[in-house]
Amino acid sequence: MRWLESGTRRDVCTLLYGEGPVRGQELKRRLERRYDDRLEPKPFYDRLEALSRTAYVERAADGIHDSYRLTDRGEQAVEAHYEWLRERVESE
Repeated sequence: MRWLESGTRRDVCTLLYGEGPVRGQELKRRLERRYDDRLEPKPFYDRLEALSRTAYVERAADGIHDSYRLTDRGEQAVEAHYEWLRERVESE
């Protein structure tokens, strides 16, 4: 899976950057606030599962909920994307 195949996956990693574990529902709520739109639960959680399966995020049981945190691989992807954006914006 390429990291940027889904903007939602990229945005989830961005939200997790520099944070401890965050529950899936809280991540969904933050993205909904960011884009002022409702996210369908199934596709959202499928994307979280894809990030977990490909080692960009780590999932852990948190009571009856799952929480997520960025792995080193996920941090590197966010930093590389940030650097690419910064270079593009500064070159204009």
